[in-house]
Amino acid sequence: MHPAQVGGEPVSAPVDELDARLIALFAAEPRIGVLECSRRLRVARGTVQARLDKLLARGVIRGFGPEIDPAAVGFTVTAFVTLQIRQSGGHDPVAAHLATIPEVLEAYTITGSGDLLCRIVARSNADLQRVIDHVVAYQGIERASTQIALAEQIRYRVLPLVTTAATGTRPPE
Repeated sequence: MHPAQVGGEPVSAPVDELDARLIALFAAEPRIGVLECSRRLRVARGTVQARLDKLLARGVIRGFGPEIDPAAVGFTVTAFVTLQIRQSGGHDPVAAHLATIPEVLEAYTITGSGDLLCRIVARSNADLQRVIDHVVAYQGIERASTQIALAEQIRYRVLPLVTTAATGTRPPE
């Protein structure tokens, strides 16, 4: 394995192959204990605990909470909304407004014709209108463009990315 390089200088990978195996195991079985994890990975319990602590401290692992499917709790419509905002006010006040709306799952500052891209959910198309009305009610938002997602083709995932980061190669298809 060759270390990654930036500007010709080798840099250490943020995760190695053991980290990747550890993350994959916890992703597949979030309720697995450290002892069982160490048994399955064939490494010491202390090694697993130390690796988990480091991955958490560095922000690689964000948490161990349950992954919720919005559709399973009644929010069956997913949409992506591009917002154009008043430049004089900046992004932070708009982001603070969006954070008060439970149906706004994510928001990113973007390049291109818009300023912010949001992923939102709703119970129905009529409910989506209510959510969008709430989003654009803020005076710092000038325009919204909405695209409704018809079907999920690739579920949110990061494990292939972790494998690539750990090994420097693409995972097998």
